Amino acid sequence: MNVHSCTIIVISMNLERSKHLHYLNALGQGQDELDFWLKQHLHVSAIYWSCMSYWTLNRKEELQKEQIISFLLSCLTESGGFACYPGHDDHITNTVYAVQVLLMLDSLDRIDRDKVATYVVSLQNEDGSMKGDRWGETDARFLYSGINCLALLGRLDMLNKSAAIDWILKCRNFDGGFGLCPGAETHAAYVFTCVASLAILKQLHRIDQDLLGWWLSERQTKNGGLNGRPEKLPDSCYGWWVLSPLAIIGKLDWIDRNGLINFTLSSQDQETGGFSDRREDIPDVYHTCFSLTALSLLRYPDLEPVDARFCLPLAVTKKYNL
Repeated sequence: MNVHSCTIIVISMNLERSKHLHYLNALGQGQDELDFWLKQHLHVSAIYWSCMSYWTLNRKEELQKEQIISFLLSCLTESGGFACYPGHDDHITNTVYAVQVLLMLDSLDRIDRDKVATYVVSLQNEDGSMKGDRWGETDARFLYSGINCLALLGRLDMLNKSAAIDWILKCRNFDGGFGLCPGAETHAAYVFTCVASLAILKQLHRIDQDLLGWWLSERQTKNGGLNGRPEKLPDSCYGWWVLSPLAIIGKLDWIDRNGLINFTLSSQDQETGGFSDRREDIPDVYHTCFSLTALSLLRYPDLEPVDARFCLPLAVTKKYNL
């Protein structure tokens, strides 16, 4: 175990709440710019990242609920899945993000849950894994997305659970972590998808939690940040991908909390708001979302608690008994 808990580090920066809200409010206003249209594939994702950021900052009342719902419904396809933008193909990632946002907005009644769930289970392969879309790419992210989505829809019984669990366990490695598919190297993001999937399916007893906690705690670097694999640079988003499985297995105290808070806050843009991957890089809504949710898991003051299994506000998952 990487023992950092004895190190005393003073929190040297504050969370720039007002600047982050200004940054979030400015997103999506450049529709006359080429960059806006080049990122069509990220629009539903960005809506989820933005909504989670507002929620985590305790400013959910500022979300333009009907405008968001209207756009998401325009992305719903005949298959029952959601596309990234109207006119594009459906994909499991866009589908889970859309369902998560609709749940946050208390608006799941605006869609046909059975049709969406049928779409999701149609993507499960015989070996228990799940395709991202009709074209067949398969990895642990997509199975997690399907499990997350079905749980939120109240349709988890439609999944072939035993096959899914078996496939997830085949992704496990000698170091206690998980890769994107059987035989792939361990990576923090795939540790999250596999551990969170097992947590939702109530199968955490199937893994060596101490060994996993060791691998995750070893992701902390000398400057307090976390990386996704050994010998890689730290990145603010791994605050989420590493902390969430640690939270799920009850080992958040295995990393240096203050060191990670300092690294994460150093990734803020002091002028425009928003978070980047690390100091002085350009901020984006992805890193903003996962930096804020990581700070929430670290119990930074006045942030909305987050459910580590779903990356949703804890108040939402409690409301729906998830």
